[in-house]
Amino acid sequence: MPKFEIETELETVTLLRLGAAAKIELNRPDSLNAWNAQMSSDLFSAFKIVRDDDEIRAVVIGAAGRAFCSGADLKDGAAGGLTTEDGRPDLERALNERYHPVITGLRRLPKPVVSAVQGPCVGVGLSLALCADLVYASENAYFLLAFVNIGLVPDGGSSALIPARIGLARATEMAMLGERVDAAKAADWGLINGVLEGAEFAGAIDALAERLAEGPTRSYAGSKRQLNNWIFGPFDDQLALEASIQQEMAGSSDFVEGVSSFVEKRPASFTGR
Repeated sequence: MPKFEIETELETVTLLRLGAAAKIELNRPDSLNAWNAQMSSDLFSAFKIVRDDDEIRAVVIGAAGRAFCSGADLKDGAAGGLTTEDGRPDLERALNERYHPVITGLRRLPKPVVSAVQGPCVGVGLSLALCADLVYASENAYFLLAFVNIGLVPDGGSSALIPARIGLARATEMAMLGERVDAAKAADWGLINGVLEGAEFAGAIDALAERLAEGPTRSYAGSKRQLNNWIFGPFDDQLALEASIQQEMAGSSDFVEGVSSFVEKRPASFTGR
């Protein structure tokens, strides 16, 4: 079976092609593909290529290495260097300018999008995976809303994308308990479409991408518009709410403690303030 071949190499993202299918591959394996400011820029550049090229009729979101995405890169600063006038991390601006354009762009792309998830899929990385139309995982994948563990709230659209797939009860469990959901449970819950065995993972994703790339692209786009309208009609409003509340959390003592404990690799001691 033919395989994807590299078309464009950016600093943190690689764009590959297989006929009429494209793959946007996160490429920071040494950091478990943590999402930093450069990755935001590279992801949006890759997105614009697949959006504007009419010869591309299906898109895969994948990742190099043993992880899909470990979430926002805290070593890059909680807001990737953006700060408010009072010196706080400007999470609201970071979300609006760096994360939302990628996630909404892929969610509304008039072409089918497939996420191929292996290993950790965490935080805003989970939002990236779930903005796709179809999500498949390898057996070693797990999904985690880790925000609560550092005193933050779900963002990147996850407060809409997750309950749309698994309902309020399970979404609340993920948001408030901050525990891993393994691939088997994720499939059972309906968070993802299925689990593919390790040896078959890459080949099965490639075959699905080819199938979609050869299918009725306008039909896929029409179905996507219908589903987006019914399920994600107020998506922009929800993103704005997430970003606003996340900025509130950036001013909390629990957030400072959460980040400190993460960096120092110790249990957090939250005070509720």
